[in-house]
Amino acid sequence: MTEAAADLEVEAEGAVGVMAYCWPLSVGAGAAGEVGLHVSSPVPQVHVEVARVGATRDVVWSGEVAAGDHLLPPEADLVGCDWPVAATIPVDPAWRSGFYDVVVQPVGVVGSPHNRAFFVVRPADDPATRAPILVALSTNTWNAYNDVGGGNTYTGNVTASFRRPLARGLLHKPGGAGRRVPVLDPPDVGMHTHVTYLLENALTQWAGSSGWPNYEAPFLAWAEEAGYDVDVCTNADLERPDALDGHRLLLSVGHDEYWSWPMRDTVEAFVEGGGNVAFLSGNTSWWQVRLEGEDGDTMAAYKQRFEEDPVLGTDREHLLTSIWPDTLIGRPENHMTGVSFARGGYHRIGRRSPMGAGAYTVVRPEHWLLAGTELEYGDLLGAAGTAVGYECDGCAMAIGPDGRPVPTGEDGTPADFEIVAVAPAAPFDRRTAVRPVPDDELSEAEFHAWRVLGSHDAATTERLAYGSAVLGTYTRGGTVVTVGCTEWAAALADGDPQVETVTRTILDRLG
Repeated sequence: MTEAAADLEVEAEGAVGVMAYCWPLSVGAGAAGEVGLHVSSPVPQVHVEVARVGATRDVVWSGEVAAGDHLLPPEADLVGCDWPVAATIPVDPAWRSGFYDVVVQPVGVVGSPHNRAFFVVRPADDPATRAPILVALSTNTWNAYNDVGGGNTYTGNVTASFRRPLARGLLHKPGGAGRRVPVLDPPDVGMHTHVTYLLENALTQWAGSSGWPNYEAPFLAWAEEAGYDVDVCTNADLERPDALDGHRLLLSVGHDEYWSWPMRDTVEAFVEGGGNVAFLSGNTSWWQVRLEGEDGDTMAAYKQRFEEDPVLGTDREHLLTSIWPDTLIGRPENHMTGVSFARGGYHRIGRRSPMGAGAYTVVRPEHWLLAGTELEYGDLLGAAGTAVGYECDGCAMAIGPDGRPVPTGEDGTPADFEIVAVAPAAPFDRRTAVRPVPDDELSEAEFHAWRVLGSHDAATTERLAYGSAVLGTYTRGGTVVTVGCTEWAAALADGDPQVETVTRTILDRLG
């Protein structure tokens, strides 16, 4: 969602040199399968290395393959690349479920840049052999931010193809100051540091907002190192009604913004049937998308152009690719997560809480989520790792009889949702937007008010002008926990002891 680096003109990986992508993006574990590797290279021979990445990077396959030099076709961002298969990667039945990094490098070119592709080995078909915990990678969101081919859903595109390379920075990022998008330094320094980092490393301007290295990679490294048994799948895999059979806990990690109707059906049925979900993420399930085309290789996301969506005014209007709390859809994400970006916004980015604590203020220290933290009412949770930053989700709240916040339920948050900790957040408006809002366009805050409350006049917009990041939980058959912020996993990776304690409590109790 961020506009923070939107004026950057950073060359995306894929404009020159080696480019690659895999299809399909996921294959089942425990059965022999194949993944096609599509490569374009100015050098006719490339070296390919495939490695499963978790707590360690374990190489499982490598070799040299011939590759042609292919152009990015017109509108590759919309319809994909129709490149031939340069190599077929045989997926061994013994390969574990997980994220598989595919590194493609020209042979004989010293110091050449390399490109990365990926695929996922999803859980085995037999539920009895699946791990207790399943992490669903935010692959829809990666696709939405991917600007290889010219544009993405943030520059006005209404479709995004999975059959193309991912932009530089969405699969690999070097270390260094400015790697994270939240302002970690004083506000006059922090964003400059992030922009400089992107420029110096020739990363796409969207690399701070989404991608494997920001959230899922550090989380899975931590989880496996800590001894948790974890399977991995893609967002698209959640469209399968049986995707969660055999698992006890589903995890959404980081920035998981784009969800389809079948994904919601699968996850909500899982909870109602006694399954547990932890949304260690923010801006979660904000936009509805549709996976269309051949084998779901194209993602429809009309977003602010929803009035052009062909399902509008039809019996499929509930599949409109607007925000989930849009009155035309009528399925606020609060029903599933307990919280919504409509009641949240940004923290420590731009002019939104630029000097904020980067942490939650505890309001219910007695809650089981905080066991072992020794935190008291009013203490800060997550300050050491800046656990609150970038995009945040909250809920409509009122002050209860004991002086602590409780949900009003007016926005769809379940009645039994318990608010454990909060932090200030707010959407961008005309004054605070990182880029000036054109006179003929709505600000983010105005768009939210229009679609959620029916009008974008000043009085209505003011009703959604300020929000919170909300850490909380509810039970509906199974238990749902939300941290209400994108940065939880990043704080975990940075060694925040309080965030680690809470994360262990969630995984041990629910997984």
